[in-house]
Amino acid sequence: MAYIQLEPLNEGFLSRISDLLLCRWTCRHCCQKCYESSCCQSSEDEVEILGPFPAQTPPWLMASRSSDKDGDSVHTASEVPLTPRTSSPDGRRSSSDTSKSTYSLTRRISSLESRRPSSPLIDIKPIEFGVLSAKKEPIQPSVLRRTYTPDDYFRKFEPRLYSLDSSSDDVDSLTDEEILSKYQLGMLHFSTQYDLLHNHLTVRVIEARDLPPPISHDGSRQDMAHSNPYVKICLLPDQKNSKQTGVKRKTQRPVFEERYTFEIPFLEAQRRTLLLTVVDFDKFSRHCVIGKVSVPLCEVDLVKGGHWWKALIPSSQNEVELGELLLSLNYLPSAGRLNVDVIRAKQLLQTDVSQGSDPFVKIQLVHGLKLVKTKKTSFLRGTIDPFYNESFSFKVPQEELENASLVFTVFGHNMKSSNDFIGRIVIGQYSSGASESNHWRRMLNTHRTAVEQWHSLRSRAECDRVSPASLEVT
Repeated sequence: MAYIQLEPLNEGFLSRISDLLLCRWTCRHCCQKCYESSCCQSSEDEVEILGPFPAQTPPWLMASRSSDKDGDSVHTASEVPLTPRTSSPDGRRSSSDTSKSTYSLTRRISSLESRRPSSPLIDIKPIEFGVLSAKKEPIQPSVLRRTYTPDDYFRKFEPRLYSLDSSSDDVDSLTDEEILSKYQLGMLHFSTQYDLLHNHLTVRVIEARDLPPPISHDGSRQDMAHSNPYVKICLLPDQKNSKQTGVKRKTQRPVFEERYTFEIPFLEAQRRTLLLTVVDFDKFSRHCVIGKVSVPLCEVDLVKGGHWWKALIPSSQNEVELGELLLSLNYLPSAGRLNVDVIRAKQLLQTDVSQGSDPFVKIQLVHGLKLVKTKKTSFLRGTIDPFYNESFSFKVPQEELENASLVFTVFGHNMKSSNDFIGRIVIGQYSSGASESNHWRRMLNTHRTAVEQWHSLRSRAECDRVSPASLEVT
């Protein structure tokens, strides 16, 4: 059934109210306001509603349609039929037509409002997110099932990766007495204090007691009953600028009474960790680490100072470092000269119990696998941090430079017997490590420019294993 079209009104206030309340009833064929029905003569055409009504016809409007079927005969007699608009000759509507249209509009609005529910019920469906498909499959919760574990599943684990060794033990939760009874490495007595006036930290190594007997790795140690201990002091994470006490001969209860200062700001000192490493000196074998003590300086009152007895714990570093060497290389292509500057060394391995070391450096030029030239620096007495500042020049043609190698060996001078080996590095064609190769490569790329670099000394066995040039020298 088509909606009943109302008789048009004069353009004015009532026309605007009718447009607002009836939501602009329009003809479906022309989509224009045509109250006069001039475009479509048939009154039975369906008319759609444009406005805020929902796309689906509301329930109260559906009810009005059914009631209109029964009341068409009644309303037809009382209402003015929809006929084309007839105007008076002067273009104005009569007062009787205006009153009839007003009465018809008021009656129609009251009948619609009476049928419309005051609070319509809205059926809200849940929103579904997902890909639209022709067939919807309900999602059911999955049932937890017991997975099958093969018999050899746990055999893939390596127990050694989960075992606890001495380096990973949580020693912070143990007392000094428990650490001493567990490891039996002895105890160390030391003190610390910071000087705010001069901005330096003073570390005093006093004594040690109950040190374990020495351990010989190769059977070359003569005295297996007594140790020759000394202490290395550093502020982590900086292990290069360390200090070292003198060696105390043949004792398990050494008394050091030595003081060392570190030039460091106060705030920086609080971020450091004091590391004291007790080492057993062996002239004919490698030095063995007995134990260590580490103290975070943020946990102590540096200004007030204090002294402590701390039990030694095992160290993951079984061997001490051999020291470092600062070298400068420069090549002059026009003259065919390879210039080498031995500047200084630091923290060299101590080779003499009473005097430290008398170190010197031997420089040997190897072409291919043939020793060509040997030179050496002077030796400095009683020091492990020598300053040399000595220059050497080797005749190397440019076409032979790529096949050349320089072997640097640090010895401790000994008047009574053969010199004591401290450490070695090889720079050149057969370099002993990545640091040495990098230094040689930089020198080749920057001719006529001196290139300086620090190098960590290596053992003789390590150099012989990786560098054929090390096997050609003594």
